[in-house]
Amino acid sequence: MSLAVLVATALVGTGTAEGAVPLRYDQRPETRAFIAELVAEHAFGHRELARLFSHARYQPRIVAAMSRPVFEPPKWYEYAPQFLSAQRIDGGLEFWRANKATLARAQSQFGVPAEVIVAIIGVETFYGRNTGQYRVFDALTTLAFDYPRRSDFFKNELREFLLLARDQGISPLEAKGSYAGASGLPQFMPGSVRAYALDYDGDGRIDLSAEPADAIGSVGNYLARHDWQPGAPVLAQARVDPAASEAVLRTLDGGLSERRPLEAWVRDGVSADALAADPGSDPVGLLMLEEAAAPSYWLVFGNWYVLTRYNRSRLYATAVWQLAQALVAARTEAAHAEPPTVPATLPADAAPAARDPSAGESAR
Repeated sequence: MSLAVLVATALVGTGTAEGAVPLRYDQRPETRAFIAELVAEHAFGHRELARLFSHARYQPRIVAAMSRPVFEPPKWYEYAPQFLSAQRIDGGLEFWRANKATLARAQSQFGVPAEVIVAIIGVETFYGRNTGQYRVFDALTTLAFDYPRRSDFFKNELREFLLLARDQGISPLEAKGSYAGASGLPQFMPGSVRAYALDYDGDGRIDLSAEPADAIGSVGNYLARHDWQPGAPVLAQARVDPAASEAVLRTLDGGLSERRPLEAWVRDGVSADALAADPGSDPVGLLMLEEAAAPSYWLVFGNWYVLTRYNRSRLYATAVWQLAQALVAARTEAAHAEPPTVPATLPADAAPAARDPSAGESAR
């Protein structure tokens, strides 16, 4: 089906633009130049793209959100609670139970722990509850042509989105997502969808919004392709020698140091308890987290930096890992709290063992 037919189908029954009258992107010279590039380089039809961009809606709230100054980034104790709440953990356990086999397959195939995949989806969209309500086409068009600071990036993502829509046979006017143009349970940008997303349930199409299996496989593939090392450490709480603290703290820039050999940190007064896995010879960073009482310090390894490839925030990567660990702990606790299985038929001289009266009190 051609792009023109897909767009026409999506427009059936729709009214005028929501809110204020949108800018006529199809009449703007920069949009026309972009259309000409797509026609020349990717064999799109000029008329169908012009018609498509005539329906693009300028989103002033997106520009305002992207332009809002950040006077001071959040502190860890302000940022983390929303992602480590009981509701987020319970939701993760439910998602894990519902997709247990797929997560096990992804862990085996990509080497990425199931809990890390669940945690990323949990942090990104609360397991699909908050995937965004903006039309992806509107968001990307607005940012490509009305947000000069990152215009080149969003023009590329808009190009990737139009190619993706054509490849998948969907209308560009149908997809919904975040104000930055990310979509689906894992909030992939269009370029990441085209590069890393998988049809993990084998139904012949990639759907990151309605098919959890596709989202799970795609997150696992993304992290593996960005060099996740199975079994390698992620982060470990560090101790800083008080005599060396002043010099160590000078290495931090925005709460994170440059990476150095582990031996160099130890020599300069930074140490950690025995690590669960061999960190190898890769350089290690030092992370500071603002706690309510006093800062905590952590050594961060290669896999932690892989998480920052998903989102460059030190707080994001740490929240993903801590949520993953909380999910493992809650899952283990729930398993231990389950009542013992009693055979359907007991021997005549047998009786069910008395349950520990405290069992199950804290099961999630």
